[in-house]
Amino acid sequence: MSEDPETPNLDFAGTTPYEDYVKADVLTHAQHLLSDDPGEMVFLVTTQVMELWFTALVHEWETASRALREDRVPDAMDALKRSVRELAALNASWRPLAQLTPVQFNSYRSALGEGSGFQSAMYRRMEFLLGDKSASMLVPHTGAPRVHAELEKALAQPSLYDEVLRLLARRGLPVPREVLERDFTRRYEPVAAVEEVWAAVYAEPDQQAELVRLGEALTDVAELVSRWRGDHLVATRRAMGSKAGTGGSAGVAWLEKRAAQPVFPELWTARGRV
Repeated sequence: MSEDPETPNLDFAGTTPYEDYVKADVLTHAQHLLSDDPGEMVFLVTTQVMELWFTALVHEWETASRALREDRVPDAMDALKRSVRELAALNASWRPLAQLTPVQFNSYRSALGEGSGFQSAMYRRMEFLLGDKSASMLVPHTGAPRVHAELEKALAQPSLYDEVLRLLARRGLPVPREVLERDFTRRYEPVAAVEEVWAAVYAEPDQQAELVRLGEALTDVAELVSRWRGDHLVATRRAMGSKAGTGGSAGVAWLEKRAAQPVFPELWTARGRV
C-alpha cells in the first residue's frame, strides 16, 4: 500500500531539520524556575522573549547603520521598517505582565535576587545604537569577557543616529563638524544646528523626499521605543509602586527619568519650526 502523498516525511536519522535550525529544545528548556509560584513561568518566558526581540532589533539597527555608511539608503529603510514591526511585537510582550498586582509580583520577586532588566547586555546594545551611551553600563558585564567586548565595541562605534547625521552631511547639509567628530562613547545631546538641518529637510519635501522618508522611519522607531519605556514604567509602577528596584536602582524613579529622554531628539523639536 502506498503512503498518503500528503503525509510529510516523519523519519529522520537524528534530530529534525526544524530543531536543527530553530533550536527549539534549547529555547523551551531554558526556563529554570526558582519559586513555587505558578506565575513565575510567564514572567520568565516573557523576559526571555523580550531578549530575543532585543537581539533582532540590534541586528536591524546594525544593518541600517552599515547601509547608511555605504549610502545604501533603501537598504537602511528596509531594516528600519522591519524594526518598527519588531518593536510593535516587543511592546506587545508587556501584556502578560501588565496587570501584575504587588502580591503576585512579590510571590516570586525574591527569585530575581539582584537581577534587573537594566543589566541586559542586549538591551544595552540597543540603547547604545540609539545614541544613549554610558561607559559605566559596561561595569556589570566585566565578569563576562565576550559580552563585555561586544558592549565595548558598540560603545565606541557611531550610533545609528550618528550615521544618519553623517549621511546628511554627505548630502551637503550643514551638520556641524563638532557633531560629526564628537566622542562616540558619550551620550548624544541635542544640538540646535542639527534641529535646523532637519527643519530644512522637512521644509522641502519634494527636493528632500528620500531624507524625509528616512526621518519618518526614524520617528516611527523613536515613537515605539518611547512607548516601550512608558509601558515598562507603568507595569513596574503597578507591580511594585515606589519600592527600590531589584538591581538596586531607584525603581520607578529610574524608569521615569529614562522615559523622559527623547530618542533622536531634533527630529521631534524640528517639527515646531517647519
